[in-house]
Amino acid sequence: MATLLVIAKEPRPGRVKTRLTPPFTPREAAALAEAALADTLDTVARTPAHRRVLVLEGEPGPWLPPGFEVVRQCPGGLDERLAAAFAHCAGPALLIGMDTPQVTPELLAVDFAGCDAYFGPAEDGGFWALGLAAPDPALLLGVPMSTPRTGAVQRARLAGLRVRDLPRLRDVDTAYDAELVAKTAPTSRFAAQLAHLTAADR
Repeated sequence: MATLLVIAKEPRPGRVKTRLTPPFTPREAAALAEAALADTLDTVARTPAHRRVLVLEGEPGPWLPPGFEVVRQCPGGLDERLAAAFAHCAGPALLIGMDTPQVTPELLAVDFAGCDAYFGPAEDGGFWALGLAAPDPALLLGVPMSTPRTGAVQRARLAGLRVRDLPRLRDVDTAYDAELVAKTAPTSRFAAQLAHLTAADR
C-alpha cells in the first residue's frame, strides 16, 4: 500500500479559492473550500493506505478526521512544496490536492506493481494527482505551476518511467468548475454546500 498525501490550505476567508470571488464572497469561497477538503480527506480515510499525511498550510480544524499525520508545508513555490511533501515518504506515495472533491477510493487505491508513477491530468492543464513508486523531489522542482502547461511539463518529467495515467478530472477553481464538479459528486458535502449558497442567493 502507498502513502496518501493531501496538500492543502486551511480554509480561511481570503486565503483559499480566491478565484471563486466573485460571484461568491470570501467567506462563501472558504466554506466551499472546507467542504471540498472534508470530502477529499474522507475519501482518503476510506482508502487503504500505508500512511495518510495532510501537508498543511495553516492550522487543522474540525474538518480533519482521525488517522492523519499533519506536517507543515515548507516555504517556497508550489513546486518546492510538492517536492517537500514527497520527501516525507520513503516508499510509494500518491499526492493529491484539496480541490477535487469528486475523487473516490477506487481512484486512489493505486497499485505500483510493475509501475513507477501515476499521473492524473486536470481539465485546466494542470494535474490533480501524482504518484511515485520511489519519491524523488527532483521530478517536481522547477516545474512551472498554475499554468496551462503545468501538466504537460510534469508529465514530461516522468519520461523514462513506467507511468499509468489516471482519469482526467476537473479542479474547483471557478464558479463554473464548482457547478460541474458538484454534478459529478451530487451526494458530497461540496455539492450540498454549493446548493445551500446558491439557494441563499436567490
